Amino acid sequence: MTEEVRSEEHQVSGKNLLAKVKELVREGNVRRIMITNPDGRTVIDLPLTVGLLGAAWLPLFAAIGGIAALAARYTVTVERVEKPTGGMTQRPH
Repeated sequence: MTEEVRSEEHQVSGKNLLAKVKELVREGNVRRIMITNPDGRTVIDLPLTVGLLGAAWLPLFAAIGGIAALAARYTVTVERVEKPTGGMTQRPH
């Protein structure tokens, strides 16, 4: 079975950007977060395939907070990993 990757986009204001990214990171099934500005340019691309713990997130969150002050609206593109729902289930004995 292979994992399915699904993408979704969220339009957020600059003041809500950091909160949205933190929310997505906490969900745990996010593989990648890309933040683009109103001109469509990617300002940050965060691959989340490697688990980071606690204080390791602080520099990333600080960078996102700084980026948020530069524009009023951003697009947050999220790649999520969907667990396969295999057709085979195990019956109790």
